[in-house]
Amino acid sequence: MNRLATGAALTAGVIAATTLAFAPSASAAVTPSSATITASCGIFGGGTATLTATQVSSTSATITLSSTAITTPLALSANSINSTLTMTNSTGANRVFSGTVNPAIPAGGAVKVGPLPGTVAVGDSLDFYQGSLKMVVFGISVTCTSNAAQSPGPFVFS
Repeated sequence: MNRLATGAALTAGVIAATTLAFAPSASAAVTPSSATITASCGIFGGGTATLTATQVSSTSATITLSSTAITTPLALSANSINSTLTMTNSTGANRVFSGTVNPAIPAGGAVKVGPLPGTVAVGDSLDFYQGSLKMVVFGISVTCTSNAAQSPGPFVFS
């Protein structure tokens, strides 16, 4: 009887350990996942824009900017805007997200860039305020800035 109880306890222990070994690990998350800014972008105009953040891992994330108020005066082909998004970080060095990712945009069309990849760290608190979005199109540089913090608040990475 003692052997049976010992065997049952050992089996239960092995099953519990196996379950823990194959349990999904906690995934990296960013909160909030989107925020609103008001940007001024020179010849591209200005107004309300949405930033969407996605945390890919504990050390990488992407950010997309889209706006119907910020428009391009010329038609642009897909992946033709060289974008560098600099976010201020209240917990350390600024973070930079860059790439050449955009849909085709007709003349007068709404601007969307991203997802732009970048490096983050656990605890980063990123805000567009006092940061910038630099877009280079046909060799012309357009910089967007904001004079207020994003709403509802900074992107916090975990």
